[in-house]
Amino acid sequence: MTASTALDYSEIPARARKVLEGFLPDEAKIAPRVAHFADVQPRPFDQDGDTETLDGATFTHHFVDAPGDEETVRFHYVEAGDGEPIVFLHGIPDSWYQWHHQMAALSATHRCIGVDLKGYGQSDKGFGDFRHEAAAEQLLRALDLAGVDKFNVVTHDRGTVQADFIVAKHPDRVLRYGRGEQHLYHFHPDLAPQGPIFANAPHTGMMEDPRYFVVWLYTWIAKHAILDDEMRRTIQEFSYPGTNHAVPRYFNSQSFRQEWLRRRRDLLGAWTCPVMIMQGYDSKTQPREFYEDSREYIPNARSVAVEYIEAGHFWSMERPAEVTALIRRLLEM
Repeated sequence: MTASTALDYSEIPARARKVLEGFLPDEAKIAPRVAHFADVQPRPFDQDGDTETLDGATFTHHFVDAPGDEETVRFHYVEAGDGEPIVFLHGIPDSWYQWHHQMAALSATHRCIGVDLKGYGQSDKGFGDFRHEAAAEQLLRALDLAGVDKFNVVTHDRGTVQADFIVAKHPDRVLRYGRGEQHLYHFHPDLAPQGPIFANAPHTGMMEDPRYFVVWLYTWIAKHAILDDEMRRTIQEFSYPGTNHAVPRYFNSQSFRQEWLRRRRDLLGAWTCPVMIMQGYDSKTQPREFYEDSREYIPNARSVAVEYIEAGHFWSMERPAEVTALIRRLLEM
């Protein structure tokens, strides 16, 4: 795909433009799914050192209080296994749990650490600096407290926005970058109608019912349905008090356009570690054509691979084994 080096938008491919017709989900499909999960109750808070078993692996919950810009942020993270660290960062409306399949599979050889981003899950949701650049620095301080020095990072969606800054600003810390499901060099605002929807959520009540919001998002941009138990847990993770008000602060702190401009101007050229771009082949909001020339725009990375997953947006749970296999390949780059 060709694009000007000027900071202008890339034309949406005809195939993807057709997908935009009827872009947002049909409410008639959402209502029965929400009703199906009517009995889902919020999950109790974990304590430091609590454990649970998923996919045959033992996961341990931890909390650290990281210094921030005029604030202290309590981060919740979950880990499994020992060895070279892999840090997993989730997107919206998810939590560390989004990566539990991959963490369990890779914990035999690596220390797998799934973090709840600031404002999500069991991490802090207080007022403060919700610019992704600032939140990323706070996250890095949390990793310091968790005893993590050099690490691989694997990300999805909103977690990718924060990782973009970490990889650019701290190249001495990042071994490899598995970059998932986020705009890179190409962008068009027609692909991001959710920006104002999420920013205005405290006023519209869009996130007040976590069952509705999670089902709405997964209905909209997933290709394959995930298991009921996984949907229940995802709803529970988005049900912790304050999530519905904290998450929109990100979208009121910077727009998708601002993220894209920073990425093109300041970040892509600063990435030096091996990078694997991971995208859903049938992603509705991020056309696969936008990533075909990714290598051209990450000129200083030691190596760049572009991989498509036979899935929609939420591929870590839509196609868990395929994603785990890709991460294993990333670890060999």
